[in-house]
Amino acid sequence: MTTPAETTPTPASELKPKTKLTGKVVKTTLAGVLVDLGMEIPGIIHISQLSSTPVKRVEDVVQVGQAVDVWVRKVKTDRVELTMIEPVGMDWRELKPELVLKGKVVRLETYGAFVEIGAERPGLVHISEMAHGYVKAPGDVVKEGDEIDVMVLDVDRKKKQIRLSMKATLPKPEEKVEEAEPVPAPRTDRSKRGGKKGKPHSEKFEMVNETPSEPEPTVFELAWQAALDRAKAEKAAKGKKGKSGDQAQDDILNRTLKNRLPTA
Repeated sequence: MTTPAETTPTPASELKPKTKLTGKVVKTTLAGVLVDLGMEIPGIIHISQLSSTPVKRVEDVVQVGQAVDVWVRKVKTDRVELTMIEPVGMDWRELKPELVLKGKVVRLETYGAFVEIGAERPGLVHISEMAHGYVKAPGDVVKEGDEIDVMVLDVDRKKKQIRLSMKATLPKPEEKVEEAEPVPAPRTDRSKRGGKKGKPHSEKFEMVNETPSEPEPTVFELAWQAALDRAKAEKAAKGKKGKSGDQAQDDILNRTLKNRLPTA
């Protein structure tokens, strides 16, 4: 009778970092633990990788014969280096700008939301990166516990800061193309430049008397005019004098004739 073939364990050379395995503690030392993985080479856990908190004695965490869950850190020719600290889903070196991930909102602040993406620490979605439009408060868009899509904008490994964006994963709003209205030609609205309501403003112009001036007389003309004026004056004086003398003579003659007339 043919027995079913036993499941062939995965070769150590094919193991990838962060791969989860189950092993059995076969030996403890001051420096760490030896684990049987059912492979051709053993697994080794350093004391610093037994717990996320400092460990003074290996026996305070594991005992020989105990089954433990471990994750692959590095594969070498003679051993597999392991850890009992569950690794983060995203290592700092794996976080790249424009990488789209799924995350969970774990905390809200007035300036944005912190999102758990499986990295060493949550990333921040600033309020300006939550939507294409204006957002008054982060709580208007998301709440704690929401599963959302985010895009990595920037990673600062030294400061351990991760900037994320929700807006970058959303479709852009349709841009409405409006036909430009023709610009009317400028015109002068005289009704708005003073004057009574309803009546067009009449522009006032200062009229200039354009009557041509007489040319100035020459010296000869002035002398000639003066001579004419003197002649006229003398003629008028002689005429007046002659008239008064004739009148006197008439008066004398009339008196003489009156005295010679016979009396009755």
